[in-house]
Amino acid sequence: MSIRLSIRLGFFAASASVALFAAGGAQAFDDLSAMGREPAQGAQQASLSTELSRAVQSTRVLVPDPTEEKPGVITVDTKNRYLYLSLEGGKAMRYDVGVGRDGFEWQGRAYVGRRAQWPGWTPPAAMLKRRPDLPKYMAGGIDNPLGARAMYLYNGAGDTMFRIHGTNEPDTIGQAVSSGCIRLLNDDVVDLYDRVKVGAPVNVL
Repeated sequence: MSIRLSIRLGFFAASASVALFAAGGAQAFDDLSAMGREPAQGAQQASLSTELSRAVQSTRVLVPDPTEEKPGVITVDTKNRYLYLSLEGGKAMRYDVGVGRDGFEWQGRAYVGRRAQWPGWTPPAAMLKRRPDLPKYMAGGIDNPLGARAMYLYNGAGDTMFRIHGTNEPDTIGQAVSSGCIRLLNDDVVDLYDRVKVGAPVNVL
């Protein structure tokens, strides 16, 4: 079954999932081993080259587009842990991703509502209740779990609280460990960020 057909068959269930997370809110993280340490001094000024020197090799590859979407559309295949950015000429850029763990999976349609370079992170109140060890705010930088770039996902109800972002834990790529966010290697998320504009449609399967 093609990804395109999966989108069609799953649309109504996906819409219900979107409504659920929009009404109840989502927690971006609560599985972060890196959060036990303090942010590095001056981390918000960290250079991209400094961070990328700590990352593994990029996973991105140009492939025939299995989604049949218009150029500029992002499709996340959570089962196979891939993100596709549809391009011109029937091609797509494919990236390996980490996805939500059991109980935090979701499907639905959204769009990129805003973007940020070296984003800061404010844990949601519900997460702080579960993880009182987390800081109330962490400045952007090489120790920040959002990594080098973040794209914030919105729908008709506003901010879904889900993000497509980088990571300072590259070994989680290809795994289901997050609280619903889609994570990429920092090198890959920088490439995706440079290709994607605010308003880009996002389909999560």
